[in-house]
Amino acid sequence: MCRAAVHGDDVRETARGALELARPGNCVAAAVLTATGAFVAGAGDALAPAAIAAVTTAFAVAAGNAINDYFDREIDAINRPDRPIPRGAVSPRGALGIAGVWFAAAVALAVALPTLALAIAGINLVALVTYTTVFKGTPGLGNALVSYLVGSTFLFGGAAVGRPEAVVALALLAALSTFAREVIKDVEDVVGDREEGLRTLPVAIGERRSLWVATGSLVVAVAASPLPYLSGTFGGAYLLLVAVADAVMLYACYEAFADPTAAQRRFKYGTFLAAAAFVVGRAVLLV
Repeated sequence: MCRAAVHGDDVRETARGALELARPGNCVAAAVLTATGAFVAGAGDALAPAAIAAVTTAFAVAAGNAINDYFDREIDAINRPDRPIPRGAVSPRGALGIAGVWFAAAVALAVALPTLALAIAGINLVALVTYTTVFKGTPGLGNALVSYLVGSTFLFGGAAVGRPEAVVALALLAALSTFAREVIKDVEDVVGDREEGLRTLPVAIGERRSLWVATGSLVVAVAASPLPYLSGTFGGAYLLLVAVADAVMLYACYEAFADPTAAQRRFKYGTFLAAAAFVVGRAVLLV
């Protein structure tokens, strides 16, 4: 009986670890961005492709996160010892198997989408796999790749409903703000990255300079954020909400100079507010 109970605990811990590998919050956030791109582009009668694109994004992000944890397992033992692989909830080989299942699910769903959306999905799947193995340790390039991936969720959603051109501006704004957040994250992780020999931007040019680079990227995004309103893509509600999102993210950049961890959390709130601004701004025009 005790042995069965122990086995049951092991199974539950493994299942919990597998779920943590996916980072459900990130998967949902990415799926929401894809759905937002489809909505802004004018999903209309194309609700099924929009839904398929959102679920595809969630599976792809889950797979990418699992692969990232596999390759980062030694770094995470220093920076994130509570993650599934370092604490022993999931073995490295098990993490790869889980990632393979999620990638297969993403591919199976993506083939039902238009050709351009399928092409974006293919490029992004390759990018997710190569991020940790090729680009993560290259100053700035790893950050740029993640920024592209986040921005491309809008493009993917727009392409799924046949109107990617309608969300190009949003994709660029999302990419610029994401670059700032990713650099702050690297500053937060600089100790483990330096110990593992990764040449992230803070390791290469210093933490303070990196934070100024992040701030510069965000300032460009903030300066450009009124453009969707000025071009008539969104209504006035967008301008109000995006101003609040801009303020939250600018404060996060300021806060990062003293506390990168707290800044990371605040930056996520700003990102969600910006996504809400996109949705509300479009919805107001449809009323």
